Amino acid sequence: MDVIGMEWRWESLYLTELVVAYVLTLPIAWDREQTSRSAGLRTFPLVAIASCSYLLIARDMFEAEGLARAYYGLITGIGFIGGGAILKEGGSVKGTATAASIWSTGALGAAVALNHYEIAVALSLMVFFTLRYVSVLKQVIKKDDCGSQNQD
Repeated sequence: MDVIGMEWRWESLYLTELVVAYVLTLPIAWDREQTSRSAGLRTFPLVAIASCSYLLIARDMFEAEGLARAYYGLITGIGFIGGGAILKEGGSVKGTATAASIWSTGALGAAVALNHYEIAVALSLMVFFTLRYVSVLKQVIKKDDCGSQNQD
C-alpha cells in the first residue's frame, strides 16, 4: 500500500524495531532513575532509538562497507556522549557506570537495527542486573574489607 509516497509495510517494520529498542532500555533507564543518576528514563531510550534509527537508515542506504562505517561512527559518537557523563572530583572518578550503560544502550539499539534481537535482550538483562545487583555485591565486599582491616 502506497500512501503519501510511503510503503507502510516497511514503515511499520521500522516502527516495530524502534519500539523494541525503546522497550528493552526501559529496565536500565528505570534503574538509573531510581538511583537518582544524571541519565535515566529520558536518556537511555533516546540513545537506543537514535542508534537504532541511524543504523536502520544506513542499512537501507548503503552496502556492507557503508553500513560498517555508519556503525563505527555510531560507536564513536556514543562513546563521546558517555565520556561526558564521567566526572573527576578530587581523587575519585564518578559516572563510569553511567557512561558504560549509555554505550551498552547504544549497542542494544544497534543490535535491534541489525536484527540481532538475542543480543539486544541479553544486553538489556545483563546491564540491568549489573547495575541493580552488582552494586549491592560491591557494598558487601567493601564492608568485608573494612571489617578485616579493623581486625588487624
